[in-house]
Amino acid sequence: MRTIAITNLKGGCGKTTTSVNLSAALALKGYRTLLVDLDPQGHATLGFGIIPENQKHTIYDVIVNPRVPLQRALVQTNISKLLLAPSNVLLSGAEAVLMSMKDREHVLLNRLQRYERYFDYCIIDCSPSLSLLTLNALDAATEVVIPMQTHYYSIEGLKQVMETLGVVQKRFNPLLDIRGILLTLAEEGTVLCRDVEEQMRDYFGDLVLKTVIHRNIRLAEAPGAGESIMTFDENSSGAKEYRQLAEEICYEKIGLTQTDFVHI
Repeated sequence: MRTIAITNLKGGCGKTTTSVNLSAALALKGYRTLLVDLDPQGHATLGFGIIPENQKHTIYDVIVNPRVPLQRALVQTNISKLLLAPSNVLLSGAEAVLMSMKDREHVLLNRLQRYERYFDYCIIDCSPSLSLLTLNALDAATEVVIPMQTHYYSIEGLKQVMETLGVVQKRFNPLLDIRGILLTLAEEGTVLCRDVEEQMRDYFGDLVLKTVIHRNIRLAEAPGAGESIMTFDENSSGAKEYRQLAEEICYEKIGLTQTDFVHI
C-alpha cells in the first residue's frame, strides 16, 4: 500500500480538494483506495456528502482507542473502490489524548499497518498545521504531495514545509519521500502564475509535478453536491486535471534522501 500524505502548513492551497479528487481518480482507475480525513474540520468527509456528526465511529475513535479497529469507522463512498475514514470536530481533542500515549508519533501507522493488504493507495488529508496529528500522518506515509498555490508568498512557505519534512524524515520516518509539489488554483494566462511556476520549476526541478490544477468553477461546486469532481462533472477541466494527476502519481516516485532535504 502506498500511503500519500497531502500536506501543507498553509491553508487555502487546495489540500482537501486534492485529497478528495485524487483518491476518487485513483479508485476510478481500479485501485482499492482509502481516504483518511485527518483534519478536524472534516471537509474531506463533507466532500463526499457524509455528515460527520452522524457517524458512530470516526478516525478519532480509531486513534484514541486501540479497541476500535479501522474497519468500524470506514464508510463507503459513492465510488465502489473508495472507502473513507471520516473525521469530525472531536478529532481536535485527539492531540491531548496522544500526548499521554506511548509512541505517540506512531499511533496512526500502527492502526493502518494491519490493513495494508486490503488497499493499493491510502490518501491522508492533513490539517494545515504541524500538529501531532500531522506528525502521525507523515510518520505513516510512504510519500508526500504538497499542494501549493501559485503566489509568491507560497514559495517562502514551501521552504518551511521542506525543512519540516527533513526533520520528520530524520527523526521519525527515514523512508519518507516527496512524490511532488502540486501547483494549484492557477489562473490560466496570468503573468503572476507563469512567473511563479517558472521560479518553482527552476528551483525545485522535476520535483514540481507536471500536472497543474487550475481554478475551475465546477471544482468549487462539487463539494456542495457531496461529490468529487470525478462524478459531479467528469468532463470538466478539473476532472481531466485530477485524472492526469492520478496517472502521474501512479508512475515510479522520484524520492528525496535526507541529504537532498538538507540542500533544499
